[in-house]
Amino acid sequence: VQLQAFGGGLVQAGASLRLSCAASVPTVSSYTIGWFRQAPGKEREFVAAISWSGDNTYYADSVKGRFTISRDNAKNTGYLQMNSLKPDDTAVYYCTVDFTVGEVVTILPDAYDYWGQGTQVTVSS
Repeated sequence: VQLQAFGGGLVQAGASLRLSCAASVPTVSSYTIGWFRQAPGKEREFVAAISWSGDNTYYADSVKGRFTISRDNAKNTGYLQMNSLKPDDTAVYYCTVDFTVGEVVTILPDAYDYWGQGTQVTVSS
């Protein structure tokens, strides 16, 4: 399994970015996609997750109403649309997948099976 996250960059506060996560996974498999982020000197924190069907999503309070997670299963790709970005959103963003059977979304990083390399998002004030 390989995950590649891309779409990060340097933007001003209030701008938008869309991150993508391309997953190379076994053909017959369902999985939850999660996004986490890690700022310098801080622990990795949960951002958002979406179940296989897309029916179940969950967001960290800090991004609720500004970020939207989605996925395209035909392309094995997940997305994180980030609007109204703030300097506090500056971090390396990681995508991850959880192959647990069922429409489960979790905020626990240890529940996820594979991680991408991360993409840097920097928001200037």
